[in-house]
Amino acid sequence: MAVAPSTAARSIELPAALADWLATHADALDTSPALASEVVPRLAGAGLFGAGVPEALGGSGGDVRDAIEAIAAVAERSLTAAFVFWGHRTFIEYVLQSPNQALRERWLAPLLQGEIGGATGLSNAMKFLSGIESLQITATPLASEQGGWRLDGGLAWITNLRKEGFIAAAAVTSSEGAPPAVIAFRSDAGGTERSADLDLMALRGSNTAAVKLDGVHIGEADVITHDARAWLPAVRPAFLGMQCGMSIGLARASLGAAHRLCTVTRSGLLGRVESLQAELARAVGQMHEGVADGRFKSAAAPLFRLRISLADIVQQAVMLELQGSGGRAYLMNHDRNFARRWREAAFIPIVTPSLTQLQMELQKQAAAAGAA
Repeated sequence: MAVAPSTAARSIELPAALADWLATHADALDTSPALASEVVPRLAGAGLFGAGVPEALGGSGGDVRDAIEAIAAVAERSLTAAFVFWGHRTFIEYVLQSPNQALRERWLAPLLQGEIGGATGLSNAMKFLSGIESLQITATPLASEQGGWRLDGGLAWITNLRKEGFIAAAAVTSSEGAPPAVIAFRSDAGGTERSADLDLMALRGSNTAAVKLDGVHIGEADVITHDARAWLPAVRPAFLGMQCGMSIGLARASLGAAHRLCTVTRSGLLGRVESLQAELARAVGQMHEGVADGRFKSAAAPLFRLRISLADIVQQAVMLELQGSGGRAYLMNHDRNFARRWREAAFIPIVTPSLTQLQMELQKQAAAAGAA
């Protein structure tokens, strides 16, 4: 994996073997779970999970911007693989930002090597942070010699719940009034039940399922943070920034295709395509600057607006690709990549936090500022 210097704009070049595999199997990953087990090992084999992870901890160095660009590079070929990448790499970020050294020592190396799937599980928590949703899992302290906590509840939608084994993060509320915490639970823990894969209309190779926890025991070594309210805002820029990598890559792919088409058959659209490419580059630059200087940790609104803007650019990009193709886009033997990107683009506005949720939060912030 080639990573640009940390002071420059990021540029990730995928290893040829991985790029070819993604190009060959992008449709299958989108429409079938048959290859779901291969995604994490192939991304790990290419060294992608180490993007933005300190070299001293086994990564390839850089910072979150490198992870964003690596996810974007994968999303140009397959949003399904990028979705898995985001979930796994976001969990790695939780381990990196956790004050729990034991957690880091136990799980970071297996996660970087793809030996176990990492699942972010904190979409519910991010909505909780914005007052949109209550926490879905309760932690009850155990008085036995084991100590620790009992987990009960569930999450309706988590990606990268690998059937071969996973570790997932979740925010939990205390049965005794302690502050909400963020914990990690494993697929092999007694009482953890994974549902069948959700019946998605696309991204079916992403190991996306629901999970139910019934009396799952965790200990202190499984606690990511004891204070979710203080910790979540600090990790949110990485969570959302890497999530935006999916939009960036998909928009680049559609705009690249549209540009090639317009230079041949629809030259009248070329100016619009190039204008949107410039708009995308500006948004990416703003994302890089915000995650690098830390401004998004104290001011979430600009980050929310960037997520909304990038989602809008994706919708415009696939529309320009459609217009550049014309009626040929409806021919199955013309370019199956367009049909897949059209389905992939439908997912961008609804991945949690959805555009509707972000817009609601921005309205709340604006109303609060107006009342102050």
